[in-house]
Amino acid sequence: MMKKRLKILGWTAMLFSLVVLTACGTDEPENNGNDSGQKEQQALNWEVPDFQYTDQDGELFGLSDLDGKVWLADTIFTRCPDVCPPMTANMSRVQKTLDQEGLDVEIVSFSVDPEHDQPKVLEKFGEKHDVDFDNWHFLTGYSDQEIQKLVRDGFKGTVQKQERKSEDDPLVINHPVSFFLVDRNGTVYQRYDGINPDVDQMMEDVKKLQQK
Repeated sequence: MMKKRLKILGWTAMLFSLVVLTACGTDEPENNGNDSGQKEQQALNWEVPDFQYTDQDGELFGLSDLDGKVWLADTIFTRCPDVCPPMTANMSRVQKTLDQEGLDVEIVSFSVDPEHDQPKVLEKFGEKHDVDFDNWHFLTGYSDQEIQKLVRDGFKGTVQKQERKSEDDPLVINHPVSFFLVDRNGTVYQRYDGINPDVDQMMEDVKKLQQK
């Protein structure tokens, strides 16, 4: 009986994982090892394309505002049924750790649901997760095609909105579930698991970039 119960629990856990990946999955390339606990990493060297969008305050914010700065990026949407709330909570924890370490790092969250995620919606979402807007910008103000291209070119991932059979179905948008660390030149240095980030490794990498 015990073995049968364990087997059932194992299948349940597997199905839950598949549901999460289906709801907000990603076609990101295989990680270079950061999510597997390895400490010595090679830079990804993905150049982030130029952009200028609208943040939660209704102000323009773009790559030029990040020139010479180390920054973190992720992709989220406020109607996300699963991974985006824990990702944002984790990034908020990262933000607080950066502050405690005295590390000056900007954070940028790109909405993959720009039509719905207007500035005030993003502001409310950020407030819910206790973010500090002084150095965290939630961006919108572009088309679905624009954000798909930015994520594909700059972060080597895909954004794909799935059709809902009815209005009662949750909105499903496949998007990267990683945190991306970008250097002073606008080049992605490394990425981390946004659901279970290695915060210590992130701090180590940020310090390394800020010394350059």
